[in-house]
Amino acid sequence: MALLTTGKPFIRDLEQYGALGVYAPLEGGYEGRYQRRLRATGYNVLHITARGLGDLSAYLTGIHGVRPPHLGKKNIGREAAVGPVYFVPPIATYQLENLPPKSKGLVIWIIESFVLSSQEKQYLINLSQQETRLKFVLELGGERYFRWQPLSKSLIAA
Repeated sequence: MALLTTGKPFIRDLEQYGALGVYAPLEGGYEGRYQRRLRATGYNVLHITARGLGDLSAYLTGIHGVRPPHLGKKNIGREAAVGPVYFVPPIATYQLENLPPKSKGLVIWIIESFVLSSQEKQYLINLSQQETRLKFVLELGGERYFRWQPLSKSLIAA
């Protein structure tokens, strides 16, 4: 891999396919360079982890309830035993509505994506095709060099 890379093939593939599977060296650093190039091109980048996401469609595009940890303090008489429910706006649609006018779109960079099922990955592919301003980059594992492929090809291999 070249010491200095422009990231243009990566950005071109992301714009063409909408969802990419990324294999990065485990020592890190490479993904930050590509995220910086995405921001310089005009994309907003949102980082999330795949662990604990739950229902992807509710988390990304629908209002969903979350229960914060109770930390040992419960109101047994007034609320449910598991604690109150707080309703959170959908992450992807909220970010898309508040994009700057000159922004190309939103890239959601999901780390630890190897825990996602093939149905969830297929949902992300379909969502990026429905909403063209929404792109996904999924870190699927480690490799000796930074490489990527369309997420649909990684589904076929799995």
